[in-house]
Amino acid sequence: MKKVLQFSGIISLVLAVVAFILMLATPAMVVSDVMFGGTLAMFGGDVSLAQAAYLVAGSAKLAPLALIAFILILIGLIIVLAGVILPLLKINALEKFAGILNLVALVCFVLAGIFMFCVVPSFTGANGFDKVPDGYNIGAGWVFGGIFAIAGGVFTILPAAVDFMGKKK
Repeated sequence: MKKVLQFSGIISLVLAVVAFILMLATPAMVVSDVMFGGTLAMFGGDVSLAQAAYLVAGSAKLAPLALIAFILILIGLIIVLAGVILPLLKINALEKFAGILNLVALVCFVLAGIFMFCVVPSFTGANGFDKVPDGYNIGAGWVFGGIFAIAGGVFTILPAAVDFMGKKK
């Protein structure tokens, strides 16, 4: 257990980076073998002819929750990266706030993971649908990205939680 706690920041960083890559590189939604990419869901933009057949408007509007998830993962990555790099540089400026920063990273990663699971209703709602039509499914990369983001959040708070539980006894 001590080995896991020792490397929990690095594990969290790796999981969050994998979630971030999956968010950008894999389809956010799949509709009858037509894929809507993650960047299309996050930032909107022009769609292909095959994708346009499944939208009300000609170009796709961004999914607000996907964009928020993108921003939250970036914030969490910056916090965790600072938590991994600063102790190596012997800069103790954030040592007093480490627990609070880990809690903020936990919240960012968990919310981003949850929002990644909500990309289909967010995208279809932004593009003029009253409800999610049949056949609209979340992409597998986004499912795994959401799981990795939540797991990365758990690993950020793990050392502080174990330390807190040890002090209670």
